[in-house]
Amino acid sequence: MGFVIFLVVAVVAGFLLYKKPGNRTVEPFPKQWKKLLEENVNFYRELPKKRRPEFHNRLMQFLSEVYIEGVDVEITDLDKIFIASSAVIPVFGFKEWRYTNLNTVLLYPDYFDGDLQFADSDKRNIGGLVGTGRFEKQMILSQRALHHGFNNDTDKTNTGIHEFVHLIDKMDGATDGIPEHLLSKQYVLPWVELMHKTMEDINNDKSDIRKYGGTSQAEFFAVVAEYFFERPDLLESKHPELYKMMEACFKPEG
Repeated sequence: MGFVIFLVVAVVAGFLLYKKPGNRTVEPFPKQWKKLLEENVNFYRELPKKRRPEFHNRLMQFLSEVYIEGVDVEITDLDKIFIASSAVIPVFGFKEWRYTNLNTVLLYPDYFDGDLQFADSDKRNIGGLVGTGRFEKQMILSQRALHHGFNNDTDKTNTGIHEFVHLIDKMDGATDGIPEHLLSKQYVLPWVELMHKTMEDINNDKSDIRKYGGTSQAEFFAVVAEYFFERPDLLESKHPELYKMMEACFKPEG
């Protein structure tokens, strides 16, 4: 089963690599999506109403540039909304942002293992993955993990946002937790110092930031970004320095 699933993914991915991102028309925002956004995306609910049309436009722009394909799952409108929102939320403060390092998102029905197998495996613990090598410019997401990230507003995690933050980190050529496309030069050294100090706290059980953030600089940045977008008030209260750094990264306009 694992080989079959891998083959399906490889064939789909290989085929899509020959499609140029951005060669489709930007479709009008479906009116029925407004209710879905209001009911399911907290970031959207908290946006001033005058900025919501901008969010609509950014969603549709993303969907015109990136292909979403299901592997053993039928793509729903809510899937599209969650994936596009995961992409737009971290970069909403940047008006002209484009994910030039992504052309395809593959959606699995459930968590998967290191062999990209989501059935008949007892090691399925991966909710998202940014591809490398033959899967360059591709992302794999678990539908279950994707939906959980938007359905639970209290757990400080969001798989979709996490993976798109990895892509943002990767845009300077290295997925190293230092987002040079976002941070002004004067913030880089303070960020690295704060990151290492906080990772040490995580690994010594002295932080409420989840342990995965202590495994590497790249994972630290993605985990803290999840926290920032899911529970900003709590992050500001418990980790004011981190909160200010995340604001410098993701809200350059203030």
